[in-house]
Amino acid sequence: QLQLVESGGGSVQPGGSLRLSCAASGFTRLYYAIGWFRQAPGKERERVSCISSNGDNTHYADAVKGRFTTSRDSAKNTIYLHMSSLEPEDTAVYYCAALMSESVVGGILRCGMPFGSWGQGTQVTVSS
Repeated sequence: QLQLVESGGGSVQPGGSLRLSCAASGFTRLYYAIGWFRQAPGKERERVSCISSNGDNTHYADAVKGRFTTSRDSAKNTIYLHMSSLEPEDTAVYYCAALMSESVVGGILRCGMPFGSWGQGTQVTVSS
């Protein structure tokens, strides 16, 4: 059974950087597109990025475009979210999830809905 565990969160000042990790287990190799999501207090969970199963394509929400980068290390079955130029608005619990589908249309990655149970997530707090 696929299990994803997030780590790497913490407290940083505005303008700082963090790298989150999403470690997958339960499969010899992770053949799913993976999405990173976040949920701030009082707000709905939103997707901030996704990466294709082969790692060749990524997509980012407008709010994080140019500041966040997602990558994957297939040998380690781990997906990363590199976050830079962090803002107080990025404060949230961050989650990763396997996605039900993926497609590339006109060079743009389209990611499907997440499936499975949500993990504990990892808290990111940006404040001065």
